[in-house]
Amino acid sequence: MKLIVGLGNPDGKYKNTYHNVGFSVVDMFAMKKGLKFGKNKCKALIAEGDGYILAKPQTYMNLSGDSVYELKKYFKLPLSDVLIVLDDIDLPKGKVRFRFLGSAGTHNGLRDIVNKVGITPRLKIGIGRDSSMNLADYVLSEIDYASKAILNEEYNVAIDIIDKFIKDEMKEDVTITIPAIKI
Repeated sequence: MKLIVGLGNPDGKYKNTYHNVGFSVVDMFAMKKGLKFGKNKCKALIAEGDGYILAKPQTYMNLSGDSVYELKKYFKLPLSDVLIVLDDIDLPKGKVRFRFLGSAGTHNGLRDIVNKVGITPRLKIGIGRDSSMNLADYVLSEIDYASKAILNEEYNVAIDIIDKFIKDEMKEDVTITIPAIKI
């Protein structure tokens, strides 16, 4: 059994923000597999597939570790079977990175998971930075039109990686760069 956790904030006002790309990826994965989120278990909305569970913590980003801890414990999973999907300001838009191990970096949600659960595999979606904005304002800002096409391509790459993770086909860390998109 694998647990795929998309990070984000549950309040509807955050739906189309950079900080919710983890939710967006697992939503697209669920749609591709014909699954719907509905059950609220372990402080998360979950959808169950064949050999995997998708989860969207409802604890808000900075307390994501509370939900992941409960999910890991409830489903009795080793850390190696828990994949965290999240946004990453330290990766430019157009890059997707899968890693088995590593630090939480600047991401408070991942930091909370590492502190409460331990180090798990992670799938980072590059959102870049806007140096003209305060960091919190940027990650909570609505995704601009030009970025949506790039992010959609990142989501497609992420979905392929999730499929491979579920099938135990991910054997090494990987960084994928999306070709430039003309808008």
